[in-house]
Amino acid sequence: MIGPPTDRATEPQAASRVAAILVAAGRGRRFGGTDNKVLQLLEGQPIWLHSIRALRRCPRIGPVVMVIHPDDRGAVQDEAEGLGVRLVDGGRERVDSVLAGLKELEGMGHPAESPDVSAEDVGSVADAAQAGQRWVAIHDAARPLVPADDVDRVIERAILTGAAILATPVRGTIKLRGDAGEVTTVDRKRLWEALTPQVFREDILRTAYRRWRGRPVTDDAELVERSGFSISLVPGSAENLKITHAEDLILAEAIMAKRQRGREPQPDE
Repeated sequence: MIGPPTDRATEPQAASRVAAILVAAGRGRRFGGTDNKVLQLLEGQPIWLHSIRALRRCPRIGPVVMVIHPDDRGAVQDEAEGLGVRLVDGGRERVDSVLAGLKELEGMGHPAESPDVSAEDVGSVADAAQAGQRWVAIHDAARPLVPADDVDRVIERAILTGAAILATPVRGTIKLRGDAGEVTTVDRKRLWEALTPQVFREDILRTAYRRWRGRPVTDDAELVERSGFSISLVPGSAENLKITHAEDLILAEAIMAKRQRGREPQPDE
């Protein structure tokens, strides 16, 4: 659901307790080649570095953990650690990598001892702040163009509701193919494409991961949904694309060039 407008005055302490997990452990097979796609250069710098900088443009973001493939550590370690980013090796699946990131946060003031919570336990913002709750923003390293304002708004919504994700309305016509090959058209008015960051109160996220029993999931919001929690949708920019295929890199370069032109002083007409 899309919740009501937020009132920042209700969460003065919460904004300083948001950690980020940057998921960068995939191999990017659809991109082509054998290297991790987030090591590819975008405007002369690796994609993962753009993603970290995009997150840090939001002043709410505190500590950052980047989950990497062990083979990529040598390519990122010096620069990442120079930025104060903690590195941790990921696992075979996305859920394994996020779990590794959560484990790393335990040594950074994010203790794991919190008991399981239910949807009924998710109280007010003031209650959460008083209880010392923290929030975790999970972001795909292959999304280097997320606007800082989008990051700020999804964190703001998660602080109010407990769980929120960026999403954009589906634009194209969607077809559903049945088992027998029959095709039907899906009403797209209610369909949203999930983006990242996805932001959760930390006790909610840890509860969802403790309850996970190995069933495949495509993102963290799905895992949280299955534990009975509601997810708020925050409309995000369509420019927050995930670089999955080689042609996506061309589009990302065009978006960055457009943004740069928008920042340049314009001549008088």
